[in-house]
Amino acid sequence: MDSVFIVSPPSFTIREISDFLDIEFSMNGTVTELYSDRDQNFHFSNGQDDLIIKVSNPAEERSILDLQDLASKHIADKDPTIQIPKLVGRILEIKKDGKTFLVRLMSYVKGQFLGQNEVKNSDVGSLGDFLGRLSLSLEGFDHPGAHRQFEWDCKQRDMIKDISGHIESNRDKKTVTHFLNEFEKNIPGLAVDMRMSVIHNDGNDHNILISDNGDIIGIIDFGDMVYTFQAVEPAVAMAYIALKNDDPFPAIASMLKGYHAKFPLQQSELASTIYLMCSRLCITVSMAAWRKKLFPDNKYLTISESSAWTLLRMMEEEDMGEWSSRLVEHAS
Repeated sequence: MDSVFIVSPPSFTIREISDFLDIEFSMNGTVTELYSDRDQNFHFSNGQDDLIIKVSNPAEERSILDLQDLASKHIADKDPTIQIPKLVGRILEIKKDGKTFLVRLMSYVKGQFLGQNEVKNSDVGSLGDFLGRLSLSLEGFDHPGAHRQFEWDCKQRDMIKDISGHIESNRDKKTVTHFLNEFEKNIPGLAVDMRMSVIHNDGNDHNILISDNGDIIGIIDFGDMVYTFQAVEPAVAMAYIALKNDDPFPAIASMLKGYHAKFPLQQSELASTIYLMCSRLCITVSMAAWRKKLFPDNKYLTISESSAWTLLRMMEEEDMGEWSSRLVEHAS
């Protein structure tokens, strides 16, 4: 079966998208292409209105787009202070080279990415608070599209093991196996008390938006949403934070404490986050090894690969149980 991870993303030109907007909506303005991995994104502006045009990967299922739309509406109803892109109108179709692509016009959220600024420990506490608010706003939400086998889900150990087969170095494979074994030894016992829910699943500093005065105001990119352990939400953010710190514990502990203060986690959930964090890092390096063979010109696929390996090597020498206990103590 085709997957968004193996099917080439759309390749529309700016002229083609401009013509599409003109024909469908009589919209004329400046169109610029934005970065996207699996899809293709554009920014439209006419001096008064700003929109994002998202052209989905041809392998993307309609249910995943419906999931994102309904989730954004749920968040807006629960916490309208969280700024998120929303669907404008309905999902449309555009054709090219015999293929049909789904197109969405999305509202534009103005702000800077958190990653454009130096992220301090005080900032990560605020990030934890924000992600906790996001989790509160998603409480009670569910959708069939979220119940999927998804490569970026930290919970799916067997899938991660399969993807790691693309890693060529035996030394590197051994490192990933170490963390998969840690997962297998610890998560099943903790999972008895761990909640499942639909989460955003990609709270990295290039999806988090801040205002001009540095306050976190919103989040974008709902394409990785999945029904999984609730604790995966902070664990994913911890992974990205840890990549940017030579001594990651203070930063990830601060983020987790901020999250827990806003969205209280069970002790087992707090204890699980370090194992889930390392699981996410294993996905990062495994996906890079897999997809750079498919798309060698896409430099973004390997942007975190080197730093993820460095962090995994460091954590391989650490006592994961001790880290887990310290995180529980600090966050509580």
